[in-house]
Amino acid sequence: QVQLVESGGGLVQAGGSLGLSCAASGSIYRLGTMGWYRQTPGKQRELVADITSTGSTTYGDSVKGRFTISVDHVLKLVYLQMDGLKPEDTAVYYCRGVLTPLDSDIPRLYWGQGTQVTVSS
Repeated sequence: QVQLVESGGGLVQAGGSLGLSCAASGSIYRLGTMGWYRQTPGKQRELVADITSTGSTTYGDSVKGRFTISVDHVLKLVYLQMDGLKPEDTAVYYCRGVLTPLDSDIPRLYWGQGTQVTVSS
């Protein structure tokens, strides 16, 4: 069964750093565009950062210059390094990925279960 599992969330003080990881597990042939989204209560899920299979990145305006996304296609891991954290970065962070399963030529969209990041002031 193909799934995405996040890890690395937690509590950090403002100005600190935190790293998130997302592991794609199961019988996966290829990673497509992988990304991180976040959501706070009462708000829509928003893009934090994504990275295409060729390495092109996109960042949300509020995190540009502070967050860095990267991917290891061999290990099937996606990372989000978060520096200069602010209280407004507090949210549940979700990994999102377009994955092609081994038993199919059709890429599919998957979401992780989410990991909480809390930044204290």
